[in-house]
Amino acid sequence: MENSTWAGRGHWNHSSTTGFILTSLFNESRMHLFLFSMVVVIYTLAMAGNASMVLLIWADARLHTPMYFLLSQLSLLDIFFTSVTVPKMVAGFLFGWISISFGGCGAQMFFFMFLGAAECILLALMAYDRYVAICNPLRYPVLMSRQTCLLLVAASWLGGSLNASIQTALTLQFPYCGSRKIAHFFCEVPSLLRLACADTATYEQVLFVTGVVVLLVPIAFITTSYALILGAVLRMHSVEGRQKALATCSSHLAVVNLFYGPLVYTYMLPASYHSPRQDDVVSVFYTVLTPMLNPVIYSLRNKEVTGAMKKVIGKCGVARTA
Repeated sequence: MENSTWAGRGHWNHSSTTGFILTSLFNESRMHLFLFSMVVVIYTLAMAGNASMVLLIWADARLHTPMYFLLSQLSLLDIFFTSVTVPKMVAGFLFGWISISFGGCGAQMFFFMFLGAAECILLALMAYDRYVAICNPLRYPVLMSRQTCLLLVAASWLGGSLNASIQTALTLQFPYCGSRKIAHFFCEVPSLLRLACADTATYEQVLFVTGVVVLLVPIAFITTSYALILGAVLRMHSVEGRQKALATCSSHLAVVNLFYGPLVYTYMLPASYHSPRQDDVVSVFYTVLTPMLNPVIYSLRNKEVTGAMKKVIGKCGVARTA
């Protein structure tokens, strides 16, 4: 009702000149200072872990395979994805820089959706890679050639860019003539739509359909791939081969659950099912915690990665003694 009243008065979008105010995730209490410190530490570990994974895969010739190429792209996306929101949140808490311009808000929203959607698509493509490797091993070099891998990665980046371009343009075209305070620590579509002084019901339905395409379709693809993989693994006669396949696939499934679960909660459930404070907690999970856990999960469960890591550490140790 309030939205319709504002729309009827024909107010112009004054937020395009004044910008928005972000809500700080933390206050000055000791508990919140501790939580803030933990977020900073986790962000630092995420940056170091993913950067190390990219460099390790690039430096070790044994890891120059399609699976590790896609893994390096996942780490690269995680580096950018977590950096879209955390530095601004840290600066807001330490220096009180909680305001953000209209253009800055649009840029943050675009890159957040771009990188998030690209990662959703990439995780589905990684499931396809495992399906081909286990179910069609003889055709794997042909089906997952270098050119194919480059095309798959380009498709994930282009798909994410297309999704972000459409959603950012549609979100920013609404008039924001009421409160400038966003009940979130960064510019995210659901939080911004609460400030729109126009009827957003139709766009929210479009957002739901987009969520189905970007989230549920890849989840269905991943589920189908792993159902076929499980069938192939159960038919394996080699116990060692079965264990290796299950270890690799379980790492990927753990990453998928950690990333997709919170996103489905935020973008697929109606807004009435979760509060802004719950959104903050869930957002911290997939913007900070998941990017930190991804390299840990893949390195701990993968003998090739741990072997390459030990080799690099050994070389560093020899160089120091020399």
